[in-house]
Amino acid sequence: MAISPRKLRNDVYSYSYQNDSNTPLVISVLASLIDRTLVRNERIGRKCAGMGASVTITKTGSKTWVFDCHETPDMTIQSYLERIFRYTKVGPSVYVVAYVYIDRFCRSHPEFRITGRNVHRLLITTIMVASKYVEDMNYRNSYFARVGGITTKEMNSLELDFLFLMNFKMHVNVSVFESYCCHLEREVSIGGGYHIEKTLRCAEEIKSRQIEERGFNRIARITL
Repeated sequence: MAISPRKLRNDVYSYSYQNDSNTPLVISVLASLIDRTLVRNERIGRKCAGMGASVTITKTGSKTWVFDCHETPDMTIQSYLERIFRYTKVGPSVYVVAYVYIDRFCRSHPEFRITGRNVHRLLITTIMVASKYVEDMNYRNSYFARVGGITTKEMNSLELDFLFLMNFKMHVNVSVFESYCCHLEREVSIGGGYHIEKTLRCAEEIKSRQIEERGFNRIARITL
């Protein structure tokens, strides 16, 4: 089922919890974008490793590694974002602003790559900060920490580190917000906004299918 750009825009600007109990479409679009970024970064990492290059980022002078966790959380991006929405009920515009922050962060720190080890903490941090920027009433950091699956101390530290890493440049004006909404709409238009289950399957299924086809063709050639 495809997501309509018009429906996405309607969600972002006029979503009502009273009239619509469904998860905002922006969550699926954002999850799709981040999942494709993860796949691309993992592919780059494997290519660098295959060429004998070091994939370890130098940590001297950089604190972007604060988002890394020891183990990759066993939860998809879609499920994690849906959990955040279910328990915090932050509006769709918060996710757009969080996307702005993630993009700014990655541009300001080109040595940083979104991976399975850091994406969940990056998301809960940016969504919490965006919620404080966009909405009048917010939950405490301790509540966001429980929702995100980390301790309050970790949540406080992540927020503070993120603000300093961003040089406290958290303002998002109307034109910037609109431009990122348009980007998300284009993402929907080119097919990136399908339900995330399909997006998650595609990379691994395509890869396994290609391997199987190469093996089948090799066997066929030998047989012939």
